[in-house]
Formats: sequence, C-alpha cells, structure tokens
Amino acid sequence: MRKLPRSTLPLWAGIAATLPALAWAGDSATSCTRQSGQHVPWVVELYTSEGCSSCPPADRWLSGLKGKPEVIALSFHVDYWDRLGWKDRFSSAAHSQRQSQLLRTSGARYPYTPQVVVAGRDQPRWSGLNWTSQPTLASVQVKLQRDGDTYSAELQPLPGAPTRIAGFWALTEDGHASAVKSGENRGATLAHDFVVREYEPISAWNVHDLTMLRLQFRPSRPLDLEHPRHVNLVLVDADNGRPLQALKLGC
Repeated sequence: MRKLPRSTLPLWAGIAATLPALAWAGDSATSCTRQSGQHVPWVVELYTSEGCSSCPPADRWLSGLKGKPEVIALSFHVDYWDRLGWKDRFSSAAHSQRQSQLLRTSGARYPYTPQVVVAGRDQPRWSGLNWTSQPTLASVQVKLQRDGDTYSAELQPLPGAPTRIAGFWALTEDGHASAVKSGENRGATLAHDFVVREYEPISAWNVHDLTMLRLQFRPSRPLDLEHPRHVNLVLVDADNGRPLQALKLGC
C-alpha cells in the first residue's frame, strides 16, 4: 500500500483578485444563460478527504470563497483515505484519478491532501499566497445555458487559443456536513461547500478542426433543494493544463 503524504499548512486568509463579473440572465428556475468575460476566472481545486486530519482547515478556507464571482471553486474528495478508518461519502475514484493525472502539468511531485491547485498549478503554500498578478486574458469565448435538464455550451476560439483544448463538467453542491465516527477526524462534524458530486471529463480536440463547438451535459443526480448546486464548465489547454475559460450556472 502506497503511503500518500499529507500537508499541514495553515488556513489561507483569502484571494485578492479583481475580475469583472460575468454577465447573467435568467427568467425561471429551469432556464438561465451566462456569457464569459474577457478574463479567465481563478479555477481553484481542492483535493481533500474526511479521513485526513489536516484537511478541515482547507475545507473551511474553500468555503470562504463563496460569493466571489471571480472564482470557480471545486472540492474533489479523493478515495485513497477510505481504507484507513473512515469512508468519505463524497469520495470518488475518478477524483483520485484526476489528481494523479494533474501530476503531468501541475508541478506537484505526488498526490497529497489537502492539495490546492490554482489555475492548473500546485500551490503547496496556499496559506500565504498574495495575488498581485493581472488576470489572464481569455482565449476562448463561451456561452453557457440551461434548458430544462440539459446544460449546453457554445465555444468560440479566439486569437491566441492553443491548438488542443480539453476540459470537464463538474456539478457541485454547498452546505453539506458530516458527523465523522471513526478515523483521524473521529468526533468532528465537518462542513463542506463546492463539493463535486458529478465529474465528467471532456476529451481533447483540435481547435483548427472546428470554428465553433457545442458541448452538452445532463446531470444524473436529482436536484437537492437543501444543498444549492452549480454546474461548472472548465476549459483548459490540453498540453499544459492551464485554464482557458470557466463558467458556472446556479439555476
């Protein structure tokens, strides 16, 4: 059994970034539309587990990003802690696989929890980050909309777009809590936001083959009114993992 290291870094105070809010339009609970802006939102991925004693501070930090329109936050619960005393009900082998796949481009040397990946890059010292760089200009334009049970996206590459684009859909839910009965967090009640409940990778394609691309996503998980959800679309450079554009819908 491979032993995976754990980070014990303290809570990061927050992100200081200024990006224009994305345009929003919606007229009912089952229909809404969003158009991407000129810049790429900060895509923040947390790899965490309820079985990891050093993860709750990172979970709380991620929850602190609520209300920031310039951030797409995603909490991927991995499954490799499940065999060590507590099974995380949000964990998925697909999340662990994504974390391992990111090793090729993120700069991390091995999977660990809690791991924070920002804009496709490993941030082991996330507690002390101070964002002073300018937002990245987007090289892909996206229109994301919901019509009934189907989410669709229209993509238009812009000048400077890379040759190959990939991405993923992620359905997230807020406001979850678990009373942990065993393992390293035994006796604790853990709160979670931005929990990834469905994850669907999008295979890479060559942008020169199409000038406009349409993607669709149909969640299989029923709507849970007690836990507000968002459907997130993240597009990345298939070669280096850098986000090119990201959008989310909350309807």
